Amino acid sequence: MHPYPDGFLWGASTASHQVEGGCVNNDWWHRERVLGLERSGDACDSYHRYDEDVALLAGAGLNAYRFSLEWSRIEPEEGLFLRAEVDHYRRMVESCRARGVEPVVTLNHFTVPQWFEERGGWTAPGAGDLFARFCERVLPVLDGVGHVVTLNEPNLHSCLVNMGPHVTAFPPAPDLAVADALLAAHRAVAPMLREATGALVGYSISSISFHETDATDDAARRLAHDVIDRWFLDAAGEDFVGVQGYTRIHLGAGGPLPVPPDPAARMIEQIGWEFYPAALEEMVRKAASLSGGTPVLVTENGIATASDEERVEYTTAALEGLEKSLADGVDVRGYLHWSLLDNFEWASGYGPTFGLIAVDRETFVRTPKPSLAWLGEKARAALA
Repeated sequence: MHPYPDGFLWGASTASHQVEGGCVNNDWWHRERVLGLERSGDACDSYHRYDEDVALLAGAGLNAYRFSLEWSRIEPEEGLFLRAEVDHYRRMVESCRARGVEPVVTLNHFTVPQWFEERGGWTAPGAGDLFARFCERVLPVLDGVGHVVTLNEPNLHSCLVNMGPHVTAFPPAPDLAVADALLAAHRAVAPMLREATGALVGYSISSISFHETDATDDAARRLAHDVIDRWFLDAAGEDFVGVQGYTRIHLGAGGPLPVPPDPAARMIEQIGWEFYPAALEEMVRKAASLSGGTPVLVTENGIATASDEERVEYTTAALEGLEKSLADGVDVRGYLHWSLLDNFEWASGYGPTFGLIAVDRETFVRTPKPSLAWLGEKARAALA
C-alpha cells in the first residue's frame, strides 16, 4: 500500500516569466538587457499555448498544475489594471478545471513590474499596499482555486539584492529588511485571500539541506538558519508551506563550501549541484518540524539534466523519501515537479533542462519526455 492520502496533488510547476514569453514590463526583462544575460524572449510561448500544456499534463495522468500570475501584465503601469489580462489568467484556471486538474496559483514568482522596482521594490514605502491592491484585483482569477501561493521563495528573493548577475545554488546573506517586507506582505494579504476565496494560502520556500562539516562554524550556522529557518519556516502559518528542494549544501567556515568535500560526490553537470535526491525528504521533515506541523506541499522538486533516465532515477529516489515521510505521519499534501517544460532558468538561461516536456526553441513544438508518462503512471497508481 502506498502512503499517499486521498486528495494528494500530483503535478508540475511553471512560472510566468520562465514560460510565457514577452514579459517586457517586469524587472527581470530589464535585468537581462542591462546585465547582458541571455534573453528570455518568447520563452515557451505558454502565454498562448497554455491550454496545450495543461492538456499534456492531464493526459499523462497528473491532477495539478502550479502556474503564476505576471503582475507586470496585469498592472503594466502603476494604477493601470488591464481586465483582459485578468481574464486571461482566469481562462487558465478554467482550462485546468475542464481537464480535472487542480490549479495551484502563485501570485508573485520573483518578478515585479519595472515601475515597482524603480520606486524601490519591496522595501519602498507603501510597497505592501501595492501588492495587496494587486491581490484584490486578481480575486476573479482565484474563484474556486484551492491553493494560493502568495510569494515564491521569499527567502531567496531577500538575497537577490546581494547576488549580482548570477543566481547560484546557495545565495549570500539575505537582506533582512527585504525579508521582513516580504513576510509583512504575505501576512497582510493572506487573511483577505482566505476570506474572499476560501483557498488555503501559504508561501513557498527555497529549501536547501544544509550538512555540517568539521569546518562548520557559528557564522555558517547563523547564515543557514537565517536564510531558511528563522524568518520563514517559523512564520509559515497554518494552511500550508511550499517546499522547493533540490540538493544539499555543505557548510564550511563562514558559509557554504563551493563544492562538496567528498571528491566522489556525483554532480549534476548542467547546473553544478550535487545529485542528492534525499534533500527532498530532509527538507519536508524539517519544514514540518520547524513550522510547528504546518502541512507541506512540495511545490518544486527536480533535476536539470539532458538525460531523462537520470531524471527518473532522481525523482524515484526523491519520492521514496517522500513516502517515508508520509509513512511517519508528516502531513504532505502534494508533489509538484519542476518543471513541466524545459524553460528559461533566470540567469542560467536556456541551458538547464528541468522539464518533463521538451520545447523546440524555434517552433515551440512540445515533445513529452518518457519521464512525463512515468510520473503520470505513479500518479494514476496512487490515485486509484
